[in-house]
Amino acid sequence: MSARYLLPYAPDVIGGLPAGIDALVWDGEGPVPPDEALRGVEFFCLPYLRHAAALPLIGRLPSLKVVQTLTAGMDDVLPHVPAGVVARNAHGLHDASTAELAVTLALASLRGIPHFTRLQDQGRWNLEFHQSLADRTVLILGYGSIGRALAARLEPFECEVVKVARRARPEERVHGVRELPDLLPDADVVVLLTPLTPESRHLVDAGFLSRMKDGALLVNVARGPVVDTGALLAELSAGRLRAALDVTDPEPLPADHPLWHAPGVLITPHVGGPSSAFLPRAKRLLREQVLRFENGEPPAAGH
Repeated sequence: MSARYLLPYAPDVIGGLPAGIDALVWDGEGPVPPDEALRGVEFFCLPYLRHAAALPLIGRLPSLKVVQTLTAGMDDVLPHVPAGVVARNAHGLHDASTAELAVTLALASLRGIPHFTRLQDQGRWNLEFHQSLADRTVLILGYGSIGRALAARLEPFECEVVKVARRARPEERVHGVRELPDLLPDADVVVLLTPLTPESRHLVDAGFLSRMKDGALLVNVARGPVVDTGALLAELSAGRLRAALDVTDPEPLPADHPLWHAPGVLITPHVGGPSSAFLPRAKRLLREQVLRFENGEPPAAGH
């Protein structure tokens, strides 16, 4: 017997859905439901932490109408989505968690927290001077919903925020990406939030990095390939720039990769989304999208 929905959480966990909703539950662990059960699936939500492993399943759903992800990025999903099937990302789901991590990475790097952690391991007490986020100029590249969440969190830190998107939006004081050559030399911190597209792949190349001021900090919470890793390594090795990276290219980063030990770099393993903020927002998003589908409405738009 087939089902209409394939979801990573049981309907009663999501809450607020019609009783007896026709759903299979598969969180990416354990056996994949048999083809007979999948035959009628029209709405498939990919499990979050096992997102990549679930992509081949899209091709086994002959009745599929909607693919919903729990990720902000869609670059790895879209090649698997057949023509005529609607694909939606988790627009808004990761705003709080990712913006919070971007602030954390910037603060930790500027205030020397990785350095002090190493001193703590050695039992050493060193009184030192480090930069503050206050009075810095922070450039946000990729000013969408996560960028807005980040700007709101930066406001109390008494720093200047420069907003950059693909196209200028003067009514929001948002610059266009073409203005970057003039904006980068004044930025103390550059935060990457741009989605990975053919245009943004290696957007942060040797030329981009050369325009950043000496001692500036690059924070990447977008996608690893937005940055040319070789070009970044050259700047880090020279000691001219610093970096705080939640995403890398390649990813996962091999244990012997030189980026791990480059001077001035802080690395976290793509943890911008997975936090305690995730599940309540994931359930809210799924509830809205499933109810819209049940009512014959198109799913809410993503980006």
